[in-house]
Parts: sequence; structure tokens; C-alpha cells
Amino acid sequence: MPTLHLKISPLQNPSRYRALAQALTRITHEQLGKRADVTVVVIDDVPAARWHVGGTDVQLPTALLEISITQGTNTAEQKAAFIATAYAELAAQLGGGHGLEPASYVLVREAPAGDWGYGGHTQAARRVASVCMTAV
Repeated sequence: MPTLHLKISPLQNPSRYRALAQALTRITHEQLGKRADVTVVVIDDVPAARWHVGGTDVQLPTALLEISITQGTNTAEQKAAFIATAYAELAAQLGGGHGLEPASYVLVREAPAGDWGYGGHTQAARRVASVCMTAV
């Protein structure tokens, strides 16, 4: 049940948002093994006038992608592969052949299983329930 929050500049059109959401969902499934049907992608536009790097206006498209996953569910290698693949996808879709602002980031956040969930149940509770179901 990963959640991805993508902030981008400059503003995009609706078809670009859909393409980004689909690509990020696919990459999350392929690189981290997460279920696509519960992967959430939220995209926020930030006007270029409000995005600065080093105190200076950005000159190229830029992105900040944060993904939250359950702590301990992926290896360092899987997370590194996700970061590289997601960055490459953002550069391809947003950079228009010119790349992204060098200070564009992909961040993987890990939350303890008892600290988050969906459908009113924590990830820890889901894990316990799945163990109980397989023991039966």
C-alpha cells in the first residue's frame, strides 16, 4: 500500500498526470513488488516562481518524489533500483530531452507497520491476519 507524492514544476496537462501516475505505479510494482491496486499517486503542481534551488529560480523542469512504504519490506538494492528507475522516468517525461534540474529528488520513506495502513487497518494488523489465515 505504498503512497507516492510527486511535486513537479512547471505545470503539466491532465494526460501527463495520468501517464506519470501509471508509470510510477508500474515502477513501484516492478522494483519494490508492491500491489498496483492499492498504490496511491498524488501529484501536486508547484508554479516555477515558487520553486528555488540554492536560492535561485529553477531553469529546468524539476521534481520531488516521496514514496512511503512499510519498514523492512524492501532491501537497500530494491530501493536504490526504484530511485534510479523513478528518476529516469521523471526525467524522460518531464525533461523533454533536456533533463531535470540537478536538485530533483526521489525519497523513500519507511514507516513502521503499526503506524499506518488503509481501509481502517494497520499494516501490522494485516500481517497478523494473513499469518493467521495461512496457519488455518
